[in-house]
Amino acid sequence: MSFNPFAITGKSSGQSVQSAIALASQKTGVDFNYLMGQAQLESGMRTNARASTSSASGLYQFIDQSWLRVMKQHGAEHGLGWAADSIKTTSSGRMTVSDPTMRRAILNLRNDPQTASLMAAEHASDNKDAIERSLGRDATGTDLYMAHFLGLGGARSFLGAMENNPGRSGASMFPAAARANRNIFYGSNGQPRSLEQIYSRFAAKLDKGASIATGTTNSSASDAFAMKPVTMASAMEIDGATVIPGTGESGDNAGAWAKATLDQINGSTNRQTQSASLMRPTPTTARLAYMMLASLGA
Repeated sequence: MSFNPFAITGKSSGQSVQSAIALASQKTGVDFNYLMGQAQLESGMRTNARASTSSASGLYQFIDQSWLRVMKQHGAEHGLGWAADSIKTTSSGRMTVSDPTMRRAILNLRNDPQTASLMAAEHASDNKDAIERSLGRDATGTDLYMAHFLGLGGARSFLGAMENNPGRSGASMFPAAARANRNIFYGSNGQPRSLEQIYSRFAAKLDKGASIATGTTNSSASDAFAMKPVTMASAMEIDGATVIPGTGESGDNAGAWAKATLDQINGSTNRQTQSASLMRPTPTTARLAYMMLASLGA
């Protein structure tokens, strides 16, 4: 597959960002609200955001090494085999790209909303599986954000310690992270926050970020994987998927659109696309559906 390493956009409209996140959610099964909340917290939904203190860039603020690693692992699954094949792993575990132009092209993909959203979703999915194996319970959106913030190993240590001793000081466990993020690990009075307090603050920030990003007041990104059944009388089933009509829309119209979209998806070869349900049985799916519709109609 040929590519133009300079044909990568650094900016996009809010609608295209939301559509990209909706598509990533549908393709990978990672909750839409969680991905929206994370993007709001990390970059304020800006695809060209850059950190001043690290190499972090893009919608989800991946640093260079984290981006190369997730791209190496998942790029080929999403038509980016040229990028994945160019990334090599050294004996020390460092990710490298020998061609400077190719390296720059791969890193610039962090500013493309579709690629960034897909890689963020894949990264979250990997962390979800690892956390659930480690803790023996379902992962929440806040668990995933802890893995994004502390790394997977740090998150597992944090979450395991919180289960046994929620009042333990977070700064005592993670002194380096505390020095770099004092406002997270310490209160305004200078007292260290407990693990439980830190976790609760992240949960609140994640939910607020999702609410801001989606324009709602009832988003729950922190409980991202606790799906609740639909009780709306207007909901209907299409090929085993629950379709939720929007305000003022008939069930027949919503069902016709969903059926057409599912037929289009069933013709693709994307991983999990054919078996995944496009419409999730939560109120979130109404927003996701219309964002998908706007994307397809653009």
